[in-house]
Amino acid sequence: MRHGFRARFLTASALVNELLLARQELRVPKVLKQYGGFDLVAVDELGYVPFSREAAQLLFEFFADRYERRATALTTNLPFAQWAQVFGDETMTVALLDRLTHRSHVLMFNGDSYRAKESRRRSEPRAAAGAS
Repeated sequence: MRHGFRARFLTASALVNELLLARQELRVPKVLKQYGGFDLVAVDELGYVPFSREAAQLLFEFFADRYERRATALTTNLPFAQWAQVFGDETMTVALLDRLTHRSHVLMFNGDSYRAKESRRRSEPRAAAGAS
């Protein structure tokens, strides 16, 4: 907790797994309430793996529950036009994007990832040493 705010960071797949387990145990409302206690939930790597219909519905429920109540941050490499492929349902995807983009800031970055830059930076001394 910093400056009185509570935040949680997790990957989309970890969130999906948690929600799927909660559904099996009939405790989705309890999990949603727990996440409601966080001022910010940051969900990383959305869209790397397509979701099952059940997982997509649970993610929709999660984001809809936070809509206009708490802050949510998402990271993805996919443009919005490709989200329906991940969620498997165009209508639900449109409704989800409507909620996620309303009153939000969408930041798009182009270029190399910081991981790629770091890898190149680390390998430069070895490449220079091998050239002498």
